[in-house]
Amino acid sequence: MRIFSLWAGAAALWVACLVLARGQVLVPEPPRDSGTSITGAFEGWFKNPDGTFSLLLGYYNRNRKQEVDIPVGPYNDLEPGGPDRGQPTHFLPGRGWGLFTVKVPADFGDNKITWTIVANGQTTAIPASLKPEWEISPFMEAAVGNTPPVLSFDQHGPSVQGPRGLIVQRSAKVGESLPLTVWVSDDAKFTSSSGAKPKELGAPVTLRWIVYRGPGRVAFGSDRPVVQKIERPDVSAPFSGTATTTVTFGEPGEYVLLVTANDYSGEGGAGFQCCWTTGQVKVLVKP
Repeated sequence: MRIFSLWAGAAALWVACLVLARGQVLVPEPPRDSGTSITGAFEGWFKNPDGTFSLLLGYYNRNRKQEVDIPVGPYNDLEPGGPDRGQPTHFLPGRGWGLFTVKVPADFGDNKITWTIVANGQTTAIPASLKPEWEISPFMEAAVGNTPPVLSFDQHGPSVQGPRGLIVQRSAKVGESLPLTVWVSDDAKFTSSSGAKPKELGAPVTLRWIVYRGPGRVAFGSDRPVVQKIERPDVSAPFSGTATTTVTFGEPGEYVLLVTANDYSGEGGAGFQCCWTTGQVKVLVKP
């Protein structure tokens, strides 16, 4: 019975890994430590205030241990309009949820874009379109009115809420630590697939830093810095906080670091395509 239970659990995990979001199914291929494929993930689309639309994308790296770098070009290509439409070039193992958007015009209609990735000699292609069943609401989860955290790289500077992203510029030198500080606020509401509150209610916002693009080794002091609560009279949200980490670069060049701020719903929004916020730091690293 124990052997059967272990086999059944492994099989269930494999099947679960094939489903990306809202029923999107991957080619049935089990994950391996290295040497296997990476697939783009179309999370869905939403309408922008100006009448245009945004297609929200992430990825699934089936390699459990292998980080893969794929420069923009024929092996990492978003068309039409590409090959570069803001996609990542550094792929961490596992699932990257809703990391970037591709903006399309108001008259996009029945057209589609396709993200082609060639990793370890294996090619995958995922289409993204405005099919009605793929419409999402990344700025509010309707059941409880949960909204994404608000994120800023400057306490009194521009901020962003949701997956449209906020971009800032920084500079650094090889081997020297660069501090990375973010400020966040949140409504402290929660969304979960079961409707239950998290067992241990910590800070309403958690952060994760990743390498999004870059030519060399990157080391974070902590890729998941703890958010400390602070008092902000200028913010009316129930929770405000800040977190700082550091990053060190091994080679000169242009890098993009991405930070995701998740609320109580956790990574991937518990399957609701809400509620998280992303921001990017573009760093020019000199020798």
